[in-house]
Amino acid sequence: MTYSPANTIWVLLGAALVFFMQAGFAMCEAGFTRAKNTGNILMKNLMDFCIGTPLYWLFGFGIMFGAGSALFGWIDPFIMGDYSAVLPAGVPLWAYAIFQTVFCATSATIVSGAMAERTRFSAYCVYSAAISLFIYPVSGHWIWGGGWLAEMGFHDFAGSTAVHMVGGVCALIGAKMLGPRLGKYGKDGKPRAILGHNLSIAALGVFILWFCWFGFNGASTVGMDSDELITSAGLVFFNTNLAAALATLVTMGYTWLRYGKPDVSMTFNAALAGLVGITAGCDAVDPFGAAVIGVVCGLTMSLSIGFFDRVAKIDDPVGAISVHGVCGALGTVLTGLFATGVSTEKGLFYGGGFRFLGVQALGVLATIAWTAVVITLVFVLIKKIIGLRADAGDEVMGLDRSEHGLTTAYAGFAVLPDGSLAEGEDAPAASEPAAAAATPRPAREKAPDAPVYTRVQIICRPGSLESLKTAMNRIGITGMTVTNVMGYGAQKGKPEYYRGTPVEVTLLPKVQVDIVVSKVPVRLVIDTARNVLCTGHIGDGKIFVQDVENVVRVRTGEEGYDALQSD
Repeated sequence: MTYSPANTIWVLLGAALVFFMQAGFAMCEAGFTRAKNTGNILMKNLMDFCIGTPLYWLFGFGIMFGAGSALFGWIDPFIMGDYSAVLPAGVPLWAYAIFQTVFCATSATIVSGAMAERTRFSAYCVYSAAISLFIYPVSGHWIWGGGWLAEMGFHDFAGSTAVHMVGGVCALIGAKMLGPRLGKYGKDGKPRAILGHNLSIAALGVFILWFCWFGFNGASTVGMDSDELITSAGLVFFNTNLAAALATLVTMGYTWLRYGKPDVSMTFNAALAGLVGITAGCDAVDPFGAAVIGVVCGLTMSLSIGFFDRVAKIDDPVGAISVHGVCGALGTVLTGLFATGVSTEKGLFYGGGFRFLGVQALGVLATIAWTAVVITLVFVLIKKIIGLRADAGDEVMGLDRSEHGLTTAYAGFAVLPDGSLAEGEDAPAASEPAAAAATPRPAREKAPDAPVYTRVQIICRPGSLESLKTAMNRIGITGMTVTNVMGYGAQKGKPEYYRGTPVEVTLLPKVQVDIVVSKVPVRLVIDTARNVLCTGHIGDGKIFVQDVENVVRVRTGEEGYDALQSD
């Protein structure tokens, strides 16, 4: 066989980009979940690739691409057989094998997001192995390995069904069997918003996935050594980008109209929904068809997340079921409507009749049936043998600590606690004080006529802090303590939505400014603060005035008035 350097490099580059999608998925899932589970999420995304790689080498590749039958390839440990009949032109076996390995790992990693924050790590390792070992390879053989769906003309160019929908169906079954996270639903059955802890990381994950999707879809041409392949790759890139962009715009507009403000996390999900939807037909539709697929996937994803959250009561922290399962199936079927006939049969809207559409729908249903039945058996066995869900106490504490002995994934950074200390856990002891720089003066009894120092505590909007500091300096206030706080008063918070779910009590960001007054008149401080902070609207803040018995400067031991003066 004569190898093509262009085709080989193209396939290997695509494999590297698809591998890097693991980083994107890890960041998305970590950002959309709580900080106490971040290490667990990252560990899972690493391990599903490391578990899937040797298993796919051992059996998965042979099951998927072996020339056994229309239903099953063959058992070929370590890829020792002859695969020349299925290898792309000019591409060596091992280049094609690594390309298919990273696709397999992508399917397995989709499941972890929907089952996040409550799944035992050991259970995750087992079902991830099952997906890579036989669930994904068998349906992959039907679609890409010359199986019965391929013989019928089923078209799934880069894996809307073969990769994403398989992962989405496993996620759906797993999330349903696990049940929702503790506190997700109230006694009335209404969902409660559980906010992700880091949208910056989630956004970076989305951009990484979007970038890598050009390898996921584009490199699926498995060649760049002819004018036809070059033209096809250009169309694939353009359609991939267009569908993602329009899905994002549609979801932004929908959430803006529905909830009064554009939902950030749902809009991130929409970009992925468009990418998943166009993956099946990115080579077979024109840009108009890609645009329609993006619009439909963006709107459907938004409605689907609300359905699973509020109607089906299936808790999916990252939206994996809707993004990968629903949009994977939808994009595959829509290919049967919009295919132009360049690389497949013509779609229904292009004069192709109902046959191709029927084949696309049949392939989706058959893959759902196979995946759902087998993964259900796998989950049932795991549940009975080692247990699927983490203990309630471990879930409250966080899987970072209970599963990995990791106190926090953000050592050195302040992380807001998710709840109170677990029962029986002691609060950390205070550290011993350092030696004083100077010998403190002995404490003295307060005389009846001793002066009273006043603490003025100001709660205000963060945006007003600079104006307040300037005004205080102007009247002679030379020191203050500033703290970022969260809270609400008569304002009672502000109604907001997270992923379409109302946040019951919103603690608003405020700034707390503490000033101890000795020389400047207290009334002047109060009046100056009011003049700066007052806008006439609810939420301007409050000022609290308290007596202070004494003040001690730690460095010198000076007390009272002297301790409040600058050196």
